[in-house]
Order: sequence, then structure tokens, then C-alpha cells
Amino acid sequence: MSVATESIETFASLNPATGEVVAEHPVQDDAAVAAAVERAREAAGWWGALGWKERRLRLLNIKGSLTRNLNRMAQLIHEETGKPLQDAQLETILAITHLDWAARNASKVLGPRNVYPGIMAINQKCVLEYQPLGVVGVIGPWNYPVVTPMGSIAYALAAGNAVVFKPSEFTPGAGVYLAELVAAVVPEHPVLQTVTGFGATGAALASSPGVDKLAFTGSTRTAKRVMAACAENLTPIIAECGGKDACIVDSGADLDAAADAALWGAMANAGQTCIAVERIYVVDDAYDAFLGKLTDKARDLRPGFDREAAYGPITMPGQLDIIERHIQDALSRGATAVVGGAESVRRPYVEPVVLADVPDDSSAVREETFGPTVTVHRVKDLDEAVEKANESSYGLAGTIYSGDKSRAMDAARRMRSGMTSINAFAATSQIPALPFGGVGESGFGRIHGPDGLREFARPKAISRQRFSAMNLTSFTRTDKDMNRVLGLITMFHARRYKR
Repeated sequence: MSVATESIETFASLNPATGEVVAEHPVQDDAAVAAAVERAREAAGWWGALGWKERRLRLLNIKGSLTRNLNRMAQLIHEETGKPLQDAQLETILAITHLDWAARNASKVLGPRNVYPGIMAINQKCVLEYQPLGVVGVIGPWNYPVVTPMGSIAYALAAGNAVVFKPSEFTPGAGVYLAELVAAVVPEHPVLQTVTGFGATGAALASSPGVDKLAFTGSTRTAKRVMAACAENLTPIIAECGGKDACIVDSGADLDAAADAALWGAMANAGQTCIAVERIYVVDDAYDAFLGKLTDKARDLRPGFDREAAYGPITMPGQLDIIERHIQDALSRGATAVVGGAESVRRPYVEPVVLADVPDDSSAVREETFGPTVTVHRVKDLDEAVEKANESSYGLAGTIYSGDKSRAMDAARRMRSGMTSINAFAATSQIPALPFGGVGESGFGRIHGPDGLREFARPKAISRQRFSAMNLTSFTRTDKDMNRVLGLITMFHARRYKR
């Protein structure tokens, strides 16, 4: 199957299921990106000066426009990614909820507030406020071309910044349409611009000295290159990279619910999800029953582009080679394919693959597969499950199914991940008030929630002397002043504390 192709001035985005051209888009070079960043600089000054109330109103109107055009956006996502239309609609719904939350909570999170100065500076009036950064660059992925970048775009706009967005070359249309919707609501200045092209376009954005912060979503390998480009200008970066997320099934768990959630987590969007379930660790006394339920459900799934299909094609053709390699490596090293196998790769689709008895050091366990495959492992107890789940260089999200709330909470805290959901798959990512991000090779920084808003603002500390007091930072300081402060420190801080 052919992939997105480049001509001198334009490139085509293709439907990965049919190979048909969805649309043509310009390949924007360094000069075009620089011009967009310059326009964003002027827009940022205007947008930031509007104030919280005006930005809130305009962002809520953007949300309303996206909601009214939900089906058109979802159809575009469906055509560019191949994912089922309902999944594209769900993605757009989640993007809408993030816009709503960011608009309604920005002032509360980032607005100025008084801070207690402490006894040593009691004569000072202290204010902490969060100021916009200016211009935020966003480089988005192809697997969730609207909701993932919206986790940066909505929060950056709400914080008072202008945004230049570079979508994936596989899904440029969704990004272009989003910018059009924003421009219709905010016609005065281009607070959101979309630049299209290939890797060079993204590199130009990352290396631009006019970008104050970059939010990147993509592979760990690409993130390292983007970080190197940002380093030239000391541009801070948020990196949301890949994952090899684990699902733990404890004894006493609702196995029907666990199997249903694990299957969705592994197979939805053809497994092309950074927080997809790629490894399942099941305690010994639940293993056989769980595996039976999982395999029964998996056999019923069928990929395709029609309305009845469970999931769509592999959007990026090169990923098929990785999926095929991981399956073959596992099988050659003694794994059992309880559902599917090497023959499940039928380009551009991959039928469900469930692998058991997979060695821990195989590529199917160690590397991100990004396909509708999952490995299932038997462990003796919950502690071993957590230990195995943590044996990964990645640490994005995780899932725990258990009938014991305290055991589940303890395991969730010990799980090396930025997010863990108990008795549900990826619930944390559906809640705008919670931060989204990982550790290790899954990246750093956070989007969503109060932490996501603060990522796109700089804290500004201001103090104002209200009345004269002891001036300890002066060459006119006296012994009397020093003795007085030593007495205060002794009175407030010298006492011993008892348990």
C-alpha cells in the first residue's frame, strides 16, 4: 500500500484502509514555519492581554463550534486514520471535554493569589501569579489526531498563549480543520495556526527561537531528536512518548469486567494507543479462567473499514513490520498463540493476537508493539505482578483489576507509571482534571488538569514591602537587630517535636 507522498509543493494524506487520497496539503518549509511563529508572537500579545474572562468566553465558543461540527471532524478522523467512525466520535467528544475544562478552570488555577510571607518577612505583601509563555509549539501524533494535541492546545490557549500546531503527515486534515474552527470564532488574530508537512516541518518548529515551549507526542526515538533541536535555544519541552503498559488481574477480581477492559485496552484503535494494554499479568488462581474469557472475546473481533468492524487498519504502514517481527519472535522462542498468530498480519489489517508463555526478554514484552496484540503472563501473586509490570523502560499508564480496594491502591502506588486506573481501563486519561504523562522512556511533563495548565505558564513571584521592619540585608544592620532575629528564630524553631 502506498503512503503519504510528497511533490514539490504539496503532499497527499491517504485513507490507510483504501489508499484513496483524502486531501492535498502544502509542505511548509522553514520560512513558512518562521512566518507562522512570528504571527503567533503578535497574536499571543493580544490574546494574553484579553484577560481570563474574555479568553474563557472565546474558548467556550470554540468548544461549541467543535461540538456543532463533531460529526464532520469525526468523519475526517475516520478517513485519515481508518478507525471506526464511533471511535472517531468518541475522540472528538473527549477533545471537547478538555476544551471545556481548560476554559472553565484556567483562572482558578493560574489566577494571582496571595502567599503568606512567613514570620521573617511579615512586612511583605506576597503575590504569586502565572504569566503566559508566549508562543507554544505543538507536534501531534496520527493515532489520536485531535484529542491528544488538544491536551496541549486547549491548556496552552487557556493559559494565554498562542499555538502553532504541526500535525502528523498522516493526519494533517484534522489539524487544519481545527485551526479553521478556531479562526472562525477568534478572527482577530491567529491564536491557533496549523503548519503541515513532514519531519522537516516539525524540526523547523522545534528549532525556532521564537517558540517558548514545545509539546511533543510521538516515539521515544523521535522525542530525543526533538529535544536536541529544542536544546539549541534552551526551549523547554513536554514529551509524551510511547508505552508498554501493563494490566494486572488480581485474585478476586471481576474476571468478565477485567477481560472486557483488557481486550479493549489492547485492541481498540488496532492497538495504536500509547496507553494500550500490551502486557497482562494474572495471578495464578485466576489465570486459566481469565485467559479463557479473554480469548473467547478476542476471537469475536474483526478489523475492517465498515461500520461493523471492531477496529480499523494499521495507519502507518511501517508499523506492520514491527508487529509481525514481535509476533514471530515470541513464537520462535516458545510462546503459544492462543488467538491468531503470524498469519494474522493481513496488510493493512492485523487480526487480534493473544500470546501466552512469552519469555520476559522477548521483543513482544520489552518493546512497544503498537498493534492489536497482547501477551498474557501467569504470576504467583500481586507482588510479582507489580514487579513484572515495572520491569520496563517505559512507564506511562497501567490498569489493575482487583476485588480488594486496599490491595489495589497499594499496587497502584507501587506501579511505575504516571497514571494507574483501578477496575477500569484508562479512566485517568478520560478525566480532564487529572494530569497525563509518564516516566522513564514514556517521557516527562504533564498535560491535562491543573498541572497541564501550569506547564504552559511561568510562575511570577512579586513581593511589596508594606512597612519598615528590621533590615537584615543592609550594611546598616546592628547587633540589636541580629540579636532580635536570633531570638525569634530560637523561639519559633528550636523546640523538639515528639511523635
